[in-house]
Amino acid sequence: MLIEDTPPSASQDQRRAGVLLHLTSLPGPGPCGDLGAQAHNYIDFLADCGISVWQMLPVGPTQRDWSPYQTSSAHAGSARLIALQPLVERGWLEADERVALEGSDAGKAQALSLAHGRFREMAHSADRQGLGRFVAEQAYWLEDWTLFWALRQEIGQCWWEWPDALRHRDPQALAAARDRLAAEIDFIVFEQYLFFSQWQALRAHAESRGVRLFGDMPIFVAHDSAEVWARPQDFDLNPDGTPRVVAGVPPDYFSATGQRWGNPLYRWQEMANDGFRFWIDRIRTQLRLFHMVRIDHFRGFEAYWEIPADEAFAIHGRWVKAPGAALFSRLNQYFGQIPLIAEDLGLITDEVEALRKRYRLPGMKVLQFAFSGGAANPYLPFHHDRDSVVYTGTHDNDTTLGWYQSLSEAERAYVGEYLGRPAEPMPWPLVRCALASRAHLAILPMQDILGLDSSHRMNTPGTVEARNWSWRFDWSVVPDDLPGRMRRLVALYGRLVG
Repeated sequence: MLIEDTPPSASQDQRRAGVLLHLTSLPGPGPCGDLGAQAHNYIDFLADCGISVWQMLPVGPTQRDWSPYQTSSAHAGSARLIALQPLVERGWLEADERVALEGSDAGKAQALSLAHGRFREMAHSADRQGLGRFVAEQAYWLEDWTLFWALRQEIGQCWWEWPDALRHRDPQALAAARDRLAAEIDFIVFEQYLFFSQWQALRAHAESRGVRLFGDMPIFVAHDSAEVWARPQDFDLNPDGTPRVVAGVPPDYFSATGQRWGNPLYRWQEMANDGFRFWIDRIRTQLRLFHMVRIDHFRGFEAYWEIPADEAFAIHGRWVKAPGAALFSRLNQYFGQIPLIAEDLGLITDEVEALRKRYRLPGMKVLQFAFSGGAANPYLPFHHDRDSVVYTGTHDNDTTLGWYQSLSEAERAYVGEYLGRPAEPMPWPLVRCALASRAHLAILPMQDILGLDSSHRMNTPGTVEARNWSWRFDWSVVPDDLPGRMRRLVALYGRLVG
């Protein structure tokens, strides 16, 4: 049976439209968007537009470059995303303190510390019981994360630079650290309780408006993370904790020398020996947060690009096979059919395609990649299958308007001819093209439905530009007629749900 004729997977039950916007890009007075009123308002905006999926980037605690793909935990939520106003409403923070402190990361940390102290003084029994349930339910990751983060802040160095007893997790050294850092650990637990409580409120509001939350899970985890410190046996490390080999990709669309990500690679056999517990735990957390999840760099489950750690460039690497079939069989055995989407961009082989199709994981089609190479280009709409997700562009692409403006005159002419020489200005012809696709889910970056240019790009891969990951929108740039316009288009192309 041809793939085009197969029924959609569980994650693609009917035609839907979605928008891609990271939480940090929401407007508001803080240093980045958060889980507060603006996030709830955004869900209302999506519902008014007839859009039933909100895709965002990973929401874990970021490191110095703010990249959501290099987080200090595969499970914890970023404290930057905690909203302060709900703490005022609970009586754990004064309104004037919120106003004075919410404008910076340092101020927010101070506000959370004040709220923690008042929680301990005045929290009702229901709050204390809720915290107790949270700690018990999340023990499978919370204990490692809180101790790791308390030590990371105390020592101020990456975990492989810690004293030997802590680096190698000597039980006596860990017990002494837990006693010494009890107050700090208690505060970190409180932060996570706030994050997950506010997240569940957001998820409940999304469900009440018919909006699904769509997450993003990196295939690899950061070297300086709680998981690598707590489970070094699962990672290809030297005895001193440094990586023997690191992750990346060979030369591709984004970089002529490839991308050296630097993440430690997995010891897959060790993971298989304990029934892929590491991955079961990761999926469990993601499903607590999201209704559906994209797995970044899916091709790495069939074969991954291994770079010697002492090589400065990704070009000096090799492909190594991975046990993707064994992993996904185990996950399906444990969870049933999981609502996963495979990020299958880049160099995709027949083996990668076979793995994705075997486990009925929708792939991705990016329209900005479609207009080169003639009619054989797999991203052209007539090559799309139902069980896929079509994008105008992703967080790693330029905005569609910026992309179009960067094309040569001949390239623009080809795009125009393919799209039927539309009268509408870009990006609307490509928005319509995505919505008209056979793909059951069409995702539009927020920048595209606002018609924004390259200055509003979210990320440029392979760079450490200061503006990466920092883009935010303001409601003042949202036209009053946009919800009505989007709702008509969503309905026109059969993507209006309910």
